[in-house]
Amino acid sequence: MSIFELTSIVVCLAAAFGLVSHRFLRLPATIGTMVLSLVSALVLMVTGKMVPSLHEYAVAMFQRIDFHNLVLHCLLAFLLFAGALHLDLDELKRQKTAVFLLSTLGTIASAGIVAALLWVILRAVHLPASPMSCMIFGALISPTDPIAVLEMLRRVGAPAEIQALLGGESLFNDGVGAVLFLTLLATPESHALPSLGSFTSRFLLEAGGGVVLGLVLGLMVYRLLRMTDSYRIEVFLTLALAMGGYALADALHVSAPLEAVMAGLVVNGSSRSHSMPEMTRENLDKFWGLLDDMLNVVLFCLLGFALIVVTLSGRVIVAGLLAIPAILLARAAIVWTLLYRRPPAAGLHKTGIVMTWGGLRGALSIALVLALAATPWSGPLLPITYIVVIFSVLVQGLTMVPLLRRLGFERAS
Repeated sequence: MSIFELTSIVVCLAAAFGLVSHRFLRLPATIGTMVLSLVSALVLMVTGKMVPSLHEYAVAMFQRIDFHNLVLHCLLAFLLFAGALHLDLDELKRQKTAVFLLSTLGTIASAGIVAALLWVILRAVHLPASPMSCMIFGALISPTDPIAVLEMLRRVGAPAEIQALLGGESLFNDGVGAVLFLTLLATPESHALPSLGSFTSRFLLEAGGGVVLGLVLGLMVYRLLRMTDSYRIEVFLTLALAMGGYALADALHVSAPLEAVMAGLVVNGSSRSHSMPEMTRENLDKFWGLLDDMLNVVLFCLLGFALIVVTLSGRVIVAGLLAIPAILLARAAIVWTLLYRRPPAAGLHKTGIVMTWGGLRGALSIALVLALAATPWSGPLLPITYIVVIFSVLVQGLTMVPLLRRLGFERAS
């Protein structure tokens, strides 16, 4: 089966699931699609017990998609650029200190807390544990997934302050988490944790390089946007920036996600304010909004079908269920600590609850954990990560509207 045929099957399934979700389930398209793909994967797994060749074929089909590379080296280019393009820059500037602390110190500290708690959990349920595997899990699960977070914020119409905090943090902290994850993964098999100097130098090179590259490319495209008044060409230039900039960052071995975020913020700011007429801004928003929505539905469809490559057991399920409150506890500790001295206008208590419960984990964590397949640290990390992600998207995502209403936040128009 060719790549085109495989892609066509995925898109057709995502479109059908999206229709059923909208027409019958009355759920957001992404979450409804994920529910239906999960059910389909369960049916395939049950049927596969009676017809083993069917399950083997389904697993081979999913592995051909290469979910890890699809997310990290393709879809993030569009989704992060679109997310940065729709952020409220004025509100983001007001929350810049909190966003910076949450996305850097918060992510690193959360990785350490989660690693310590996972060590206790794995030992308690008699599963293999090592400091390295626990730290790797902390690194891949601590960043709030920008794909899941931004879709959820737009859906529930969260207040501008919450959108700036959660959205801004989620766009930047995946770069920190990815650098920490890759640094740990590159550590020799002695299982010794990397030194502070090694981590700092790699972080500054990859994360800083991605930010600078995104800024430079964004400003270059801004110059080009001022040379034309055709909205078709201007939209095409932003698409070239999203794809070409991300590919260049990958080739230069700097943080491609951070490059996409910075490029999107530049277009969101200078270009939209000074070089684009009203028609261009409207068409740009429509194009990137539609592309973002479609890719999100496809991504969550694949996320549900990823269940067919997850091996579950009683002890792993228990560990995954125990990891959920551990991660939420770490998240709450970080949020309350970092926001304590600069409480948001809505109040630390209400904002802390929303920031803790709204810190969703999603496809990014699954993409990172799938990179461990050929390493000695994989063990039970894939099923535990999958359980956490399923809970995060389905339970936390679906309860955000009632939570916001209960806390007195009015839904945006």
